[in-house]
Amino acid sequence: MGSIDRYIFRTTLASFALVLISLTGVIWITQALRGIDLMTSQGQTILTFLGVTSLVIPALVLVISPIALMIAISHTLNKLATDSEIIVMNAAGFSPFRLFRPFFYATCVVALLVAFIASYLSPDGLRRLKQWDAEITADVLTNILQPGRFAQLDQNLTIRIRERQPGGMLKGIFIDDRRDPKERATIIADHGTVVKSGDGSFLVLEDGNLQRFEAGKRDPALVAFGRYAFDMSKFSKGHDVALGIRERYLWELLDPAEDDPIYKQIPGQFRAELHDRFMAPIYPFAFAALTFAFLGAPRTTRQSRNFSIGGSILAVFGVRMIGFACSVMAVKSPFAPVVQYLMLLLTIGLSIWIIIGGIVLEPPPALLEAINKSNARLLRLFGRPATA
Repeated sequence: MGSIDRYIFRTTLASFALVLISLTGVIWITQALRGIDLMTSQGQTILTFLGVTSLVIPALVLVISPIALMIAISHTLNKLATDSEIIVMNAAGFSPFRLFRPFFYATCVVALLVAFIASYLSPDGLRRLKQWDAEITADVLTNILQPGRFAQLDQNLTIRIRERQPGGMLKGIFIDDRRDPKERATIIADHGTVVKSGDGSFLVLEDGNLQRFEAGKRDPALVAFGRYAFDMSKFSKGHDVALGIRERYLWELLDPAEDDPIYKQIPGQFRAELHDRFMAPIYPFAFAALTFAFLGAPRTTRQSRNFSIGGSILAVFGVRMIGFACSVMAVKSPFAPVVQYLMLLLTIGLSIWIIIGGIVLEPPPALLEAINKSNARLLRLFGRPATA
């Protein structure tokens, strides 16, 4: 790789990283705000909140990466054209296809990233997210115990908490336990926390007292304690999670178990998801070739590039929308993925043909003339003459 190739390669990947981080960050914030009640209403810590919401980032990167690559290539080509570097390279013997080589290298890096995310990282993140969400949902202390309310966990067991503080701290705990017919226990504690271990789930109470009324005795027994563990394992739900299609790894989609109930119920969605994973690394090549076909031809600084930029955006948008439509139809039709593969191959082949031929994609002269006349007419109607 020569110095020019390295320069274009670094510029493209740097722009790609900047765009990818920016777009992913904005979309992640909008998604994370939906789960803000994880901290407020369920008493989870900020680290739990960030950990849960960040697991969706690989899935966002998978969708955003081809778009970010298109923007990065557009920015790099526009920079080269503004500085007249494309003209100089063309005069030095660089053909458009030769200029496309460093962009192809950058696209290979992005395609490898997308392939890894599609096959492993994205389903792994979604799988962890679902399991983590199931654990939080199954926790009786975060779903049944609400501040200021008496919660009857069993026929003869009632618990109330005054408030829930950040970090999982429970304040003002009251427990009335009548499950043993021979005695009744009433526990009042200043605060407590939930501790989970291999032996089960425990509500560890601190700074309180336990009042026990035993059958046949007149006076209760009162015990003050600094720390007391109340067993809550009986009321913890199981954490069995049924994995959906998006939570499956690529090899699980390739060879699903014959007795898989989800596969028996919706085999078409397995097919659609599998082909989406296969085509995910192809989209960067299609978008890169399409963008370069519109913007890679050498032009003088007096030639407008607005049409080429707008044309590349519309073309990429059209290809992506057709891909989404084929993915939806693939659930019911096995021929829809074939159409999508042909569409991507045709897009890449046509773009390479335009690049090799050095074809400049510009609007017809009649259209340009009509646009210029329309602009001049608008200036006469709404414009004001310049004053010295």
